[in-house]
Parts: sequence; structure tokens; C-alpha cells
Amino acid sequence: MLLRTEILGIESGGKPVVFLNKLDAEEIGIAASGRLNLVSKDRSITAIVNITSSVRKGQIGVNDEVRRALALRRGNAVDVNVAPFPKSLQFIRNKLAGRKLLYGEIREVVKDVVDGNLNESEITAFITALHIQGLDLDEATSLASSMVETGKQLELDAKTIVDKHSVGGVPGDKTTLLVVPIVSAAGLVIPKTSSRAITSASGTADRAEVLMPVDLDIKEMKGVVKKCSGCVVWGGALNLAPADDIFVKAEYSLSVDPLLLPSIMSKKKAVGATHLVVDIPTGRGAKIKTIGEGDFLAKDIIELGRRLGINSHCLLTYGEQPVGFSMGPTAEAREALEVLMNRSQVPDLVDKACHIAGAVFEMVGMDGGYGLAKEILQTGRAEKKLREIISLQGGDANVKPEDLALGKHDLPVRATTSGQVLWMDNDLLVSIARAAGAPKDKGAGIVFNKKQGDKVREGEILFTVYAEKSRKLSRAEELLSMQNPVGTGDRMEMFIHKVKESPVVKRSFVLER
Repeated sequence: MLLRTEILGIESGGKPVVFLNKLDAEEIGIAASGRLNLVSKDRSITAIVNITSSVRKGQIGVNDEVRRALALRRGNAVDVNVAPFPKSLQFIRNKLAGRKLLYGEIREVVKDVVDGNLNESEITAFITALHIQGLDLDEATSLASSMVETGKQLELDAKTIVDKHSVGGVPGDKTTLLVVPIVSAAGLVIPKTSSRAITSASGTADRAEVLMPVDLDIKEMKGVVKKCSGCVVWGGALNLAPADDIFVKAEYSLSVDPLLLPSIMSKKKAVGATHLVVDIPTGRGAKIKTIGEGDFLAKDIIELGRRLGINSHCLLTYGEQPVGFSMGPTAEAREALEVLMNRSQVPDLVDKACHIAGAVFEMVGMDGGYGLAKEILQTGRAEKKLREIISLQGGDANVKPEDLALGKHDLPVRATTSGQVLWMDNDLLVSIARAAGAPKDKGAGIVFNKKQGDKVREGEILFTVYAEKSRKLSRAEELLSMQNPVGTGDRMEMFIHKVKESPVVKRSFVLER
């Protein structure tokens, strides 16, 4: 059936989508969420169908993904036919029934996800099946390999390529802004791709973007790495393992994360990593709650790395409070810069960054890794390298911490009792920072005066919330009026809280890449 195109000027997250008039849909014999094969001249594509009365009979509304794929203009004729049933749907049903999937079956599912042949409900069914039935290391290996093969790959002319990753779950973790320049200053190649925040107050790409552009394409990224052996770029602009970016949307809506392992390893394989250090923040308030749970995850990461040809080590790190004294893109970028310039002492941030960088060094045969990392940091070599990276990525190499402004609206939060800081609620602190506008508002966030174990007097400032807009600061203040994110006192009390009726259990969901 021939239809005339109507250009709608909308994006659909990378998925080809078309809109049909109800009468045309009935004539073709297709329902909403079905698939059509579209042919224009020598090009073709499969697209998901929506049915609407806003498109006239005889026309087909196309989104930008379809327009670009078929090089369409308004009024072009398109031959439209019902697309064949995707084989991958049978494989998804098999997984829902508890069957183990083979490499070829998983490859077909991933390819159909990337090509836009599966709709949102079908992708959600696949994620649900993985969450309920689980995936063993064979399936995780197949998923990681398929996710790499269906996207672009960074091909660098280097025998050894190192990388680091954090499974996330602890706020304020700006260690990448220290680790990359430390490792790069030692002469190692570290092409760091990072994500934006999904459920946190700031992702690595968000905080790095305060200092420099991060949305480089693969050619630009390779140019930076070739000149200075390191970079910090947003992975979403590179089309590396693109299936993962699609899967993440379904995981987020379901509050599940069955693809943690293949997601991490596919992105590292796509940049050509030969050596990888994975940070696993552990403890109450982190994604990984216990050391035992962290050890099991580390075991699987190391084995999956072995199967993919990536020498992998894991570090379990303390995750029961924010890293450093800041949360939010600008606050974290400023703190990282101050540490690199040796202007401020942030012991936990320096310790964590040097342990990660040191582990990288020792993996490639460099002795005394922690001491070497600290020496590179303290002598200013890491600062010099970060400024080189900033310049090559298009930022101001002479940027100073005081150039990075926090939100103009602020709310100091004071201690109601004297003693010491006994605990910090990571989840609530993240909620407060996000209510204040982070990460979208770069200047929004939290700056801490006190952390666990610090002595405090009644009335002293524990932390300050910053916002760019007063109404968002009011939202943060409302959260603070209902719950206390920082506990102070002389000693930890035995009483937690009383339960008088069946409680509504709220479980926070941490999804970070």
C-alpha cells in the first residue's frame, strides 16, 4: 500500500515509529504496536505503529528516526506492508518460561532491540524475564558480546588500554575526575566513557560537563585520547553498546537491574579495555549492602571479564556516606578541582581515588600503585593532565574552583543536638539534592560541613543545600521537614522506630551506569 509521508518532527529515543490513520490501519490489517516494513526507493526500515486521528487517510506520519533512515521529505511516497513476525519474540517467551537462551537467540533479541523491531512492552517482557528467571554467566557473556557487536567500537592503536568503573550507589563519587588524570599522567591509555545521572544527584558526565564538553563523537574522542592518553566523555553520544541505553529505560520504569553485569562489561569491551578496575561501594545506604554480596558480584565480574578478554579486578569500598564533602554537578567538579590543585584536604576522596588508580597501576605491572598515585596527585601532575584533557575537549584549561558558581539560593541545616555525626542517609540526601534541582540544574546540590564521626555542637551547620531556583529549594526544605538525613548524638541509640500497623515499605532504587 502506498502512503504519502507527513514529517512530524519528533524524536522517539532512537526507535523508528510511524503514525497511521485508523482507516488505513484497518485496510492494511495492523493494530497499534504492530510492525510495518517501509520501503522508499532503495531503502527500507521496520517501524512500530501508532494509530491516531491526527494523520489523514492516505498519509503516514513518520518520526525523525524514520525520516533520516529513508531520507524522506514531506509528500514522498512510501510502500507500506505488514512486517514479518520477529523471531526474537519466541526467544523472549522461552526465557519467560524459564529456558536458558543460547548465544544466537540472545543475539537476535539484542539486534531487534537496536533495529527498533521490538516495542516497549516486548522489551519490558525481556527485562522482566531476566529479572525473574535470572541469567547465568553464559547468558551474560552472550548479552555483553551481542551488545558490543550491534554498536560502534572504539579502535585505538594501543596494546594496553585501562579503564575503571563504579557499580554506583554512593552519592558524591567524583573519583573519576581524579583517577583519569592520575592514570593518564602515568602514561597509560584510559578512554573513560561515563553516564549521566539516572537516579542519583550527579553522574560522572554531569560533573565533568561543568568543566568541559562531554558529548564528543567517536572520532573526536579518539583524537583527544591520541593526544593526551585520556578523556572523560558521555557514552550516550558514542553509540557504544546502544542496546544498553534502551534496556536501561525499561529497567528504570520497573525498578530492576538484571543487566548490571553485561551492561558494565559491554561498554568496557566496546572501548577496547584490556584491564579494568571495578569499584563496588558497599554498606548500608549503598546499592551493595554487605561484603559477602560484594564478593559474589566481584567473582562474577572477574569471570565475565575473563570470558570477554578483559583482565578485571574489583575493589570493595566504603559506601555508607557520600564521598567527599559535596553532592551535585558543580559542587563536585569544584571539589575535585580543589583536590587536584592541593587546595583542600578531602581524605576519603583522595584515599578512594588513589586506591583505584593504584590498583590500575599494579594490574599492568607497576609496583607501589597507591603510593605512585598519591605522588602524581600531590606533585600536580594530575592537575596538569586534567587541564590538558579539558582543553582538548573544548573547555577552559585555566578554570579555577571559584569560577564554578553554586546555586544562589541556599538553606543551612543545623544540628539539633551536640555530640558527633552518627549516620548519614544516602538515599534521603540524594532525594534532597534532586528536589533542589540536581543534576539538571548544575549549581544545585549539597555541601557538607560534617561527616560521620565528626564532633558537632548544637546549632552548628551540618550541611547546606543549594538551588538555582527558590521554588526547588522549597521542595528540598519540605523533604527536610519530614525526615532527618543526618543523625547526631553522644552515641548510637538502640531504638530505631516503632511499627504500629502494616507499613508501606519504600525501597529506594539505585540505577547507575
